[in-house]
Amino acid sequence: MNIAFSPCPNDTFVFHALVHGLIPGAPEFNVTYADIDITNNLAANRTGPEVLKISYAALPWVLDDYALLPCGGALGRGCGPLVLTKDGSTTAASLAGKRVAVPSERSTAYLLFRLWAAQQVAGGQMEIIVMPFHEIMPAVKEGTIDAGLVIHEARFTYQNYGLNLLADLGSWWEADTGLPIPLGAIIARRSLDIESLTTWIRDSVEYAWEHPEVSQGYVMEHAQEMSPDVQKQHIALYVNEFSANLGEDGYAAVEALLGRAAKEGLVPEFDLAKLRR
Repeated sequence: MNIAFSPCPNDTFVFHALVHGLIPGAPEFNVTYADIDITNNLAANRTGPEVLKISYAALPWVLDDYALLPCGGALGRGCGPLVLTKDGSTTAASLAGKRVAVPSERSTAYLLFRLWAAQQVAGGQMEIIVMPFHEIMPAVKEGTIDAGLVIHEARFTYQNYGLNLLADLGSWWEADTGLPIPLGAIIARRSLDIESLTTWIRDSVEYAWEHPEVSQGYVMEHAQEMSPDVQKQHIALYVNEFSANLGEDGYAAVEALLGRAAKEGLVPEFDLAKLRR
């Protein structure tokens, strides 16, 4: 079976046991490591593997072909995207008409940013520039853009660039809804045995928690230049109770995010009931 997920520590930690033959009854998996923007497009174009990690923001485009699995993904609290600026005096309102860099226009981070901007930025009109994630903080530092939307390990490293935090969109979302933030979803083709896949992935999560030392080499191999301390922080933040089971709070968070986004015209209208079947 084919599977695609990112080389980020949370994904390699979660799927280590599954793709290394450590889960009884699971088939052999062929892994493709890809940025989530790539997997979003693979799923939307129906050219993706049987199982893959995508952004929750991309779900409305793929639910006819793929089912959302209730485990293996990333939701959480205190782990939302950040809006960064070079000048500490910049306000949300002053972003109107300014250049804002984002890593993707089909991501939870982007949906949260647009929903936040609709409340906080006069008119909500900005020049949105999509650029690779690793280029955003340097561009903000150099002043070639006015603000940057960043995710993942940038939460731990943006101070190294001398940047200022304008908004923590996770804190805003949690205060506004009381719900966790839906980030990365695990989906599988509806033609597959979804129940068995769910069991295997959940078992892989549980194995990772019970034997964290076993996956260390695999995680480090794919973590690029991330320090061991940042790797641990990354895993602790993004692999949590929702990775094992979405539960009612998890599903409610996904429905709230995508329901609001559909009303704002940021994603296509779709049947919310499909998220649970």
